[in-house]
Amino acid sequence: MPKCYDNVMKIVFIHQNFPGQFPHIARHLAADKNNQVISISQKQGKPQPNINHIVYAPARVPHKSTHHYLINAEMGVLNGQAVAKVLEALKQKGFKPDVIVGHLGWGETLFAKDVFPDVPLVNYLEFFYKAVGADTDFDPEFPNSADDVLRIRTKNAVNLLGLHACDAGISPTKWQRNLYPPEFQHKISVIHEGINTELAKPDDLAEFWLSKTVKFSKKDKIVTFVARNLEPYRGFHTFMRAISHIQKAHPDCTVLIVGADGVSYGRKKEGENYREQLLKEVNLDQSRVHLLGKLEYSKYLKVLQISTVHVYLTVPFVLSWSMLEAMSVGCVVVASDTAPVVEVIEHEKNGLLVDFLSPQSVANAVNKVLENPAKMQHLGIAARKLLLERYQVNNSVEQYAQLLQNCLR
Repeated sequence: MPKCYDNVMKIVFIHQNFPGQFPHIARHLAADKNNQVISISQKQGKPQPNINHIVYAPARVPHKSTHHYLINAEMGVLNGQAVAKVLEALKQKGFKPDVIVGHLGWGETLFAKDVFPDVPLVNYLEFFYKAVGADTDFDPEFPNSADDVLRIRTKNAVNLLGLHACDAGISPTKWQRNLYPPEFQHKISVIHEGINTELAKPDDLAEFWLSKTVKFSKKDKIVTFVARNLEPYRGFHTFMRAISHIQKAHPDCTVLIVGADGVSYGRKKEGENYREQLLKEVNLDQSRVHLLGKLEYSKYLKVLQISTVHVYLTVPFVLSWSMLEAMSVGCVVVASDTAPVVEVIEHEKNGLLVDFLSPQSVANAVNKVLENPAKMQHLGIAARKLLLERYQVNNSVEQYAQLLQNCLR
């Protein structure tokens, strides 16, 4: 564990939904009661042992008259200003951190160096927006408008200010790091926040109860799909269109879909949500397709543990924890051949890669697994092995700790 020179480390974590990407390193540092750990966020959250949590609120929301290119920038400034006031109050009480770690995405760390100029600032750098070559121009069903192109460039205002100010950065994948301007990449370490492989692990006896009278287990032929929200960014439309092809080949399979009806990343949808739209569009045996909504974590893990084949699709964007957790559970994963998925999954080695834009490609791979699950199980075993080697919590904590130690030096 990194130490300050007097053997006590004072660290501030900043994340609007703390712990966000910092649960493991924060818990690790707080476990040493000699350390002083403070978290700053917009929500109270569940109390964390030995972490002093401070809630902030921005002074207002962006004005209605704000140019729509600048709404995110204004919100970032408002968040950063509110956090700066919290940091200033700590400073007035005599508290000076040894290092500050925060997520830059919402602007919360923008002014941390203005309050504590000589304190190292580590920014979590999740995504640098691009109109071409990343997420927004990937799916021809959802093309960019000319206005989108200009707006997307402006979305990086907070990113660029934060990049200039921070002493070090963290991105969870190489591809996400490489989206940032080359002149800043030397600052950025690739460190994934880690997966709890002790919780997300295989369980051949797992059961998922759909109701008081209906349950599924590993004995059943189960196709699973998970996303925070069921939206095109995570390939929900492609998966739904693939189901009809899957059901023709395997009418006895059951499809379990986990996810809410909102939109996390892509463009907002007017009127009916994507679930409602696609259920009308696609001809399915809906008695064998169960949309489960958002599940508590333990039930979500049961879904993965009974899965025969798990489908993960994404445009080139932030990599979901759910894909890594499915691999940790030992699922046979059918995933889109997109960045940064290909950093983790090697085709026919620890999963199957498919064309995100082709429902038939997805269905062909799923059907291949369903035809002989036992023959394909080596992919799930290899996936679990990779997670144990590269993405365990202990690995992540060790890398975070080393980075913080380097900052203290």
